[in-house]
Amino acid sequence: MTASPVERLNAALDGRYAIERELGEGGMATVCLADDLKHERKVALKVLKPELAAVVGAERFLAEIKTTANLTHPHILPLHDSGEADSFLFYVMPYVEGETLQNRIAREHQLPVDDAVRIATNVSEALDYAHRHGVIHRDIKPANILLQDGKPVISDFGIALAVGVAGGGRLTETGLSVGTPHYMSPEQATGDLSVGAATDIYALGCALYEMLVGEPPYTGSTAQAILGKIIQGKTASAAEERASVPQNVDAAIRKALEKLPADRFVGAQDFSKALGDPGFRHGVEVTAGMVGGRGHWNPLSIGMTGVAALAVMFGAWALTRPETTGQVSRFEVTLPDGLEPNVAYPGGVTVSPDGSEIVFRGTSEGLSRLWRRSLDQLTPTPIPGTDAAWAPRYSPDGTMVAFFAGGNAITTVSLAGAPPMTLVVELAAGGWFLWGTDGWLYFTNVDQTIWRVPVEGGPWEQVTTLAEDDAVHGHGEVLPDGRGLLFTRQGFGGIQVAVLSFETGEVTTLFEGLDAHYAASGHIVYSSVEGTLLAAPFDLGRLRITGPSRSLVEGLLVNGGNGSSYSAMSESGVLVYLTGEVGGYSETELVWVSRSGVAQPVEAGWRFESPTDDFGWSLSPDGTQVAVTGHVEGNLDIWIKELSGGPFERLTFDEALQAYPVWAPDDRMVSYVSGQLLGFDVWQRRADGTGSPELVHDDERSLLQPRWSSNGEWMVFRTTEGAVGRDIVGLRPGVDTAVVSLVVSDEFTEWGPALSPDGRWLAYSSDQTGREEVYVRPFPDVGSSLHQVSVGGGSNPCWAHGGGEIFYLEEDGRFISASLQTEPAFRVLTRETLFTLGPEYLLGDGGADYYEVAPDDQRFLMGRRAGESLAGPGGFVVVQNFFEELRRLVPAN
Repeated sequence: MTASPVERLNAALDGRYAIERELGEGGMATVCLADDLKHERKVALKVLKPELAAVVGAERFLAEIKTTANLTHPHILPLHDSGEADSFLFYVMPYVEGETLQNRIAREHQLPVDDAVRIATNVSEALDYAHRHGVIHRDIKPANILLQDGKPVISDFGIALAVGVAGGGRLTETGLSVGTPHYMSPEQATGDLSVGAATDIYALGCALYEMLVGEPPYTGSTAQAILGKIIQGKTASAAEERASVPQNVDAAIRKALEKLPADRFVGAQDFSKALGDPGFRHGVEVTAGMVGGRGHWNPLSIGMTGVAALAVMFGAWALTRPETTGQVSRFEVTLPDGLEPNVAYPGGVTVSPDGSEIVFRGTSEGLSRLWRRSLDQLTPTPIPGTDAAWAPRYSPDGTMVAFFAGGNAITTVSLAGAPPMTLVVELAAGGWFLWGTDGWLYFTNVDQTIWRVPVEGGPWEQVTTLAEDDAVHGHGEVLPDGRGLLFTRQGFGGIQVAVLSFETGEVTTLFEGLDAHYAASGHIVYSSVEGTLLAAPFDLGRLRITGPSRSLVEGLLVNGGNGSSYSAMSESGVLVYLTGEVGGYSETELVWVSRSGVAQPVEAGWRFESPTDDFGWSLSPDGTQVAVTGHVEGNLDIWIKELSGGPFERLTFDEALQAYPVWAPDDRMVSYVSGQLLGFDVWQRRADGTGSPELVHDDERSLLQPRWSSNGEWMVFRTTEGAVGRDIVGLRPGVDTAVVSLVVSDEFTEWGPALSPDGRWLAYSSDQTGREEVYVRPFPDVGSSLHQVSVGGGSNPCWAHGGGEIFYLEEDGRFISASLQTEPAFRVLTRETLFTLGPEYLLGDGGADYYEVAPDDQRFLMGRRAGESLAGPGGFVVVQNFFEELRRLVPAN
């Protein structure tokens, strides 16, 4: 006689679980009551349906389900165990003595309003927790909400995700789907597998509606009929069906049930807040009893109808009354002594959508963080959890700020005081992002084109493609109604503003400029590379400029190197900007810094103009000369300074950009890179200026940060090329005709190479752990082992001449010495903080060269800003009702 499935499973699980009986069957699994023999407790053992298990596969399902195992929340039922037994895939959860929410609704039909709101609030808190940990449920419904002592607990958390991810598109072959028809979001109903947090919010809105009304918002005789109403039907209102439902609760449900994910709540925590906020409203308020044949007219409803009629009359008057003109006003927002805007990174200021406050990146007491300044307050306040953050961006609803943190992880912080959370774990060396109003995050990827990712997380989509003359895309803005995207195209011909039509895919170049914004007055506001703020009339329907540009502000602080200005504009017409020195250059003073942190100028009174963001300097092997990247006559060139009072002379004169100087081992030659943007080759010239520049290597990749081995046999570089991003490659000049891949990854970023004095080890920085750390590999056999040197973040590694130390920088400015053992095996013995560098020092990321080690290993050649701060007067200029000025000064044609 053939054994039953339960008998087979009991035999396979002998010694672990003993199944007592079958409790029920769901869409994906059969639920059994079982004894956990080891822990002597009752558990719910769920067995995936055989046809589903066959499609998913054991290995993939068990791998994906691990992502849910660490969810710990009072309203989430934990996952105890999972596995495979006799071809069955199973998972184990606590057995809850109680009933499901579905059972309670079936028994009571309609729950008390307070009970329903409390349950929905608790569930939304659990969803918020899970979403912040990157887990989407995908099958929220009353049957999956257990009531334990009256409190809700979500079961099967992430099981649908595990099935969906593991099974992928093959689920459709079985006739199975992830989700239950009554609670499917429109995106699920249309077969979109890339659903996010908005899907869970939609399903919770359905569940709350059902708790209040007694049935789901969309019903039908067949699954197809239900899905049709979900996709095309009118948004359901609980207040139409039940007069006692508060307006804010009904508004929250209607927002949660919006057809487009971007129109729903940004996060589950916002749903929870709306349920508890009596003043929350969304769209057109619905009056109880509006639908004929339901409910009864009573004095309250009659009174409400009268109020509604008055509201309609007032709304009509508001739409037809003459438009009032706001007074344009300008004022400066000064900052306290000791706090200054930090302009080392792009996009350092953002304005709230309503124009009432700004958030900016500022430095105080050597620490950079985000600061919040309400325009009706006198002083700014720091935002907790934003140390070393940069590129802040308000969320579309103004309740949160997103920013880069660590490498390129996008993090959000609630302005209501909730702790920061990671929104997108790691963007690939983008350097720019935009929180769109359409539910997407837009960013520049390593291939230098613009991509996007749902704000809830999910698969990335490419938005733009490089044209023949393009090198970098970035700094954009989504146009209203999702019509298109403004962005900058940076290439060998300069920086231009372009617009991409989402409907046709057509890209149109508008004009030369950068950092463009759309104004509701019908204009594009942008900056020139010279520091002028301009505006041009713009036809949003045709995505075309309709008239000439007009200059508005001179002396705007602009960083032409990264294509951004230090300005921002709100949707309500508030403009904020900084004035200051045009360009990305400042006077730099080189200093010797001892191991104890004492600084002394290399030469009193000597300074040079240098980039503030990259390129660095190099000390000759004998310590008597330094080669620097200097700015002169609009170009970057290599200069040589003889120390101890010697001359400062220009070494290169080419119209291309020259940067990253490095001395050859013999002291006679200086190597450097020369080119434009993403096309740098390696050259060299005699340090005394005689002879002509010599090409060392011309490569299809852009080569930066050259380093010689001490014997002159090898050069190593970091690259910048398309989707490859930053990698470490090597070359034996005169031997190799092409570079040799050393540390190359499509997934991670590697930079800052440094060869040990004996040529046996290669140090570099990588973000493979999610933040930048310093690593060492054998050289040239880099694949034989890998050793992590830093433990608290690290960049810019440099070897001591004795070979027994590596120096590196931590993000907060701490300068670290790591003592090493290289024989018989590589090992880090100690890590010691030598000193901490203040904000006046030039500190780059792992792709910049900002210090050198003296030949005696006892001091370090570093640079600090010596000229005027690029932040201008130390405050922001604010222009209110800026759109009125645009209409007056730049009339539309």
